[in-house]
Parts: sequence; structure tokens; C-alpha cells
Amino acid sequence: MPVVSRTALQRYPQVSFDVGDLSYEEECSSFTTSLSSSVFAYKFEHGRRYHAYRDEDYYLPNDDEEKDRLDLFHHILTLSCNNKLHLAPISPNVELILDLGTGTGIWAIDMGDTYPSAKILGNDLSPIQPTLVPPNVRFEVDDVENDWVYRTEFDYIHARYFAGAIKDWPNLLRQVFKFNKPGGWVEFQDFEMQFYMTNGEFKTGCPLDKWCSESIEGLRSVGLEPSPGPKLQQWFKDVGFVNVQQKVVPVPVGVWPKDKRLKTVGALNYHQFNDGLDGMSLRIFTAMKGWQPEELREFLANVRKDLRYPRLQAQHNFYVVYGQKPE
Repeated sequence: MPVVSRTALQRYPQVSFDVGDLSYEEECSSFTTSLSSSVFAYKFEHGRRYHAYRDEDYYLPNDDEEKDRLDLFHHILTLSCNNKLHLAPISPNVELILDLGTGTGIWAIDMGDTYPSAKILGNDLSPIQPTLVPPNVRFEVDDVENDWVYRTEFDYIHARYFAGAIKDWPNLLRQVFKFNKPGGWVEFQDFEMQFYMTNGEFKTGCPLDKWCSESIEGLRSVGLEPSPGPKLQQWFKDVGFVNVQQKVVPVPVGVWPKDKRLKTVGALNYHQFNDGLDGMSLRIFTAMKGWQPEELREFLANVRKDLRYPRLQAQHNFYVVYGQKPE
């Protein structure tokens, strides 16, 4: 079973993922069948499906359309980092890896294939991960903003694309620091939500710019941070990480860049943004901002016109920050 409970992890503090460990498999099966109905009792709004567990804490859908977008986004972000799953200099013999907010689990699965000797745990609010995974990968349903009760420390902790999903970032980083092994590494990758341009015609007040501004305002109105990327480096230092490094990666929308890799990133990013715009907007604009669905549809049609305009040349920054816990 791919979904395990935090209680199960307390009973298995070494996070043993051996296929032959029948007691572990039985524990996973027992937990899966006894999960609170709230985890699987999905909510449907405006034709999209949302998770039910702590549903007030996350604004994106969890349906198949969103899962496809997230998997595409995984490839976009990996390509943006020169086809690397991580930038932190973790050991090739890394043992325990924790992936926070694992989403579809695609990063954890790729890491499981890349590091077959490692044991990788991914957690998320929704149990949307696949059942066929490498034997060294497991998933749990959990909210990373709850108090962590793991009985083990992890060699490497990873988080990506938490923009608009976390209320108390400093507390999250304190928990990450606590459960990182001395000498271990932590890596967060996240966005600055606001778009900008270098030589194009993206202008303040255009529909795409207004979409950003309204989204940022809506998320902040309920206590969520929409642009954590530029703040990560200082948060890492504040909790005690050393050897903190930051890489800022521009992520374009569209095929306007001359660089071949960025052109590919831009083409894929256009598709994920254009196709996923409804899902990214519905809860923010209707529940947080009070827009009517008809008003939102008309507005998003103008945002898509901006996205199709080749001279707009919009992009935003993606921040990769990693640091090490002192020995």
C-alpha cells in the first residue's frame, strides 16, 4: 500500500520499506482501510475536485486534470534545474529522504529510481499518489504544518512548490531543522509569484499582471504566503542552517527565449499555465475574492489572450535554496 500513517512510522522508526516485511505491509493495509472518511470524501466545486482533509488550507484541485498539470510542472522545474532532481550535494549513499507536499509523488518516485539504496517518504494532504512505486518509496497523508512526531531524523528533506500553501513558514523551517540529521541537507524550491519582463511588452495592469496581483491579495487575505521564493534563504539562516546556497532560475511563459532550453521550458510552461489556469484561479477568485464564476471566466479569457501574445515575454523567478544542519 502506498499510503502510510504517521502512527505507523512511529512503530517503524527506521522507515523499513522491505517488501518482505509483512508486518509493515499489514500495518499499511490496516491504516488504509481505517483512514478517516474525510480524507477520501472529496469536495466538488465548479466542476473540479478538491481534497477534504484540511481543505481550508489548500486552494488547488486534486483531480486528474490537476495531477496531469503537476506532473508536467515537475518536468518543467527539473528541466529548469538542468535536468537535476536536486542541487544540494547529498551523498550518493543517502539513506533517509523526506519529500514534503509530495503531490503526485513523481519527484519521490524519480528519487527512488535514482537512489535505490535510499528510503524515501513523501507526504501530502491528498492520497493521490500511484500504487505502483519503487520498493523504497512510501507515501503518507499528513499536514506538514502539524507538529511532527517522527522518531527518526532524515538525511535529506525536500520541498517544492509550496507557494500559497503554507501559513507559518518559520515554524515549518524549525520543524525541518529539528528532523534533519546533523550534517544532513535540506532543499526548498519555490516561486516568486509576480511575473515580470525583460525586453517584452508585459505591462503593469495588463490581465496577466492583474491575475497575479489579485491572486497574491487573495492568498494573503487568508494568511497564506504566495511568494516564498525570495524569503527562503533568510528563513534557512534564521533557523540555523549553514552553507546556505541560493540559485535564482527565470521561468518564462512561451517560446520567446532564444536559449533552446529556456524555449522548451517556456513552451511547456505555457501549456501548464494555460490549461491549469481555471484550477489555479477558482478558489482564490470566488471564495477569497468574492468574484462570480461568470465574471472569472470572462477575465481568464483575457488572461489567456495575454499568454498567447508572443511579444508579452512574461517570466517569473524560481528559487532553489539549500542548506546544511551543523554537525
